[in-house]
Amino acid sequence: MADELIAVEVAYALPEKQRVIAVLVPVGSTLFDAAVQSKIVEQFVGLNLESATMGVFGKIEKHPKSRLIQAGERVEIYRPLINDPKEMRKARAAKVKAANAVEQSL
Repeated sequence: MADELIAVEVAYALPEKQRVIAVLVPVGSTLFDAAVQSKIVEQFVGLNLESATMGVFGKIEKHPKSRLIQAGERVEIYRPLINDPKEMRKARAAKVKAANAVEQSL
């Protein structure tokens, strides 16, 4: 069974460039192992798998070095957030509120 391979994908995206790489990994491989084996770091300058947040199909995995990957799963490597989504929503809501107040005063 140690020689058995499973098909998985590894994905990473920047605004201007995206890659999804199909890779065969041995059964018992982790998310981190699959990312390393995909050699995705060779296509993205500055991508550091040691510190990158990873997940599977949109769900963040807290321990990618110990979470075993299953056949057909896609390892997603996430970029750090530039803006806090909560703060961005608050700013948009404040802008709408201000616009509505101006409209009401007319």
